[in-house]
Parts: sequence; C-alpha cells; structure tokens
Amino acid sequence: MAQSTITESSVIKESKSDKIFLGIVYMLLIIAFLIVSYPLIYIISASLSEPSAVNSGAMWLLPKGVTFDGYKTIIQNQGIWRGYLNTIIYTAVGTTVNLLVTIPAGYVLSRDNFPLKGFFTKMMVITMFVSGGLIPMYILVNNLGLNNTMWALILPGAASVYNIIVSRTFFQSTIPDELIEAALIDGASDFRIFTSVVLPISKPIIAVMALFYGVGHWNQYFDALIYIDDRRKYPLQMILREILVLQDLSSNPSGSMSEATAKFINRQQNLSAIIKYSVMIVATLPIILVYPFLQKYFVKGVMIGSIKG
Repeated sequence: MAQSTITESSVIKESKSDKIFLGIVYMLLIIAFLIVSYPLIYIISASLSEPSAVNSGAMWLLPKGVTFDGYKTIIQNQGIWRGYLNTIIYTAVGTTVNLLVTIPAGYVLSRDNFPLKGFFTKMMVITMFVSGGLIPMYILVNNLGLNNTMWALILPGAASVYNIIVSRTFFQSTIPDELIEAALIDGASDFRIFTSVVLPISKPIIAVMALFYGVGHWNQYFDALIYIDDRRKYPLQMILREILVLQDLSSNPSGSMSEATAKFINRQQNLSAIIKYSVMIVATLPIILVYPFLQKYFVKGVMIGSIKG
C-alpha cells in the first residue's frame, strides 16, 4: 500500500499551461508531417488514378478512378526495366568505389603520425572551392576514353571531399590511439589494423557514406545526359526525364503539325501521363525500403562525425 502511494505521489502532474504547450507542439508536428508527406501521398494517389482526374485537378489527395494501367505499362516496358537494371549496377559499383576511396582516405587523414596529413587535407579542401568546370571535365573524360561507358558516371565523382572530412572526424573521435598502439604491439601491420580493428567498429560511418553515395548515384541523371549517348545504357532517371520532357512537348503541340503527328503525340501524352507518377514511385521505392535498415547507423554516424576532433 505504501509503495503504491509513493508511486502515485512521484508522478509529476502537468499544469494547464504545460498541457496547452504540448497541445501546440503536437499540432505543429501534425502540420509539419502533413506538409512533408503530402507530395508523397499525392504521387502515390496520382499513380493509381485516371489521367483525366489528375490533369483536371479533380484528384488532390485520394485516388479517383483507381487504375493500375500505369504499373502494367511499366512492367511491359523494356526500356524502363533496362534503365532500372543500369541504375542498380551504377549505384552498386559506384557506391563500392566511393567507399573504397573515402573510408581509407578518411582513416589515413585522421592519424596524427601521418606526416603529410596537413598538406593533403589542405589540397583536398581547395578542390571544394576551386573547380575546373564542366568543359574541362568533359574534355578529360573524353580523352580518357570513358564517354558512353559506366565509368564516366563513377570515376569523376569517386571521392567527395566533404564525405572524406566527415569520415576523418568520425575516426578521430571514435578510434582511440591506445587501440592502434595495442595492435602495433601485437605485431599487426597498418593494413591489418585497418581491416581487422578499424573497419569492424566503423559500421556507422560506412552505412552513412553508403547511403549518401547510394542516393546520389540513384538520382543521378546530369552526368548521364552529358556522357552517355547509347539509350541502352541510360539510367532510370534519364528514362524518367524522357517521359517528363515528352509530356511537356505533348502539352504544347505546334500548330504546323500534321494530323497523324498530332494523334501520335496525343497517344504518347496519354501514355506518359499514365506512367509518369508510377515511374516516380518505382524509382524511389528502393531508397525508401533501404533507409529504415540504415537509420540507426545514419543517426549515430552523422552525430559522431559532426563532432570536431
């Protein structure tokens, strides 16, 4: 009886002003959630609605005239699936290359016994503010024979200085010098220390970097627009861009077009209107599915990596 009395008395009662404050906070959170989630809800509803309802503005939240024609068209369209496969390959290979460059570079620059640490750090930071520009980069890629290849989308951006600095800060604040010294005393080489000691306890920053680079590769289209001419090598975002550009062209037909051309463009417009939102959902679904599994590492890695070492 005494224990229950103590428990009841230990509960802090909220005052009227506290309840009002919490109510306002919850209301603001709900409003923020609706603002953030509405575009996603709209795209999902539009992908399941009749194109006429979407184009006329009759559909603004929930689906109207539910149809799966958009998704059926995607399944039957070989170009979309080829772009999907290309994007998966580009993302997997590109993210692997990024991690192979970023993680070792961040670790080396975090070690005080590396004699050229300051020099290389300054040289890398300079590239964040001074760039050769688009034309010199295109000339370089062309001279290296990378045009119209997968490597044109991967090698020019193999390393991000910002991500290297974040990784370096993570290693500085997480890997104690005593741990490295103990491994050296046991006779481990620098490579063995990195692979057997450092990497196993660096899962948070590896997950963060993989997510950063992976999202970048998945959404990439500008480099493909510049370097890739073969449509069979287009990533998914380029296919989506074609659909959007085609619909924009179809919505503004020229008066000098022949009747046959106008009919063809009208058919293409209806097709693009049906699959446009469906492709958006298909394009973003993998990232949405992967993120929950990386979220715990993402939050931990960013917080630790943001602390100045």
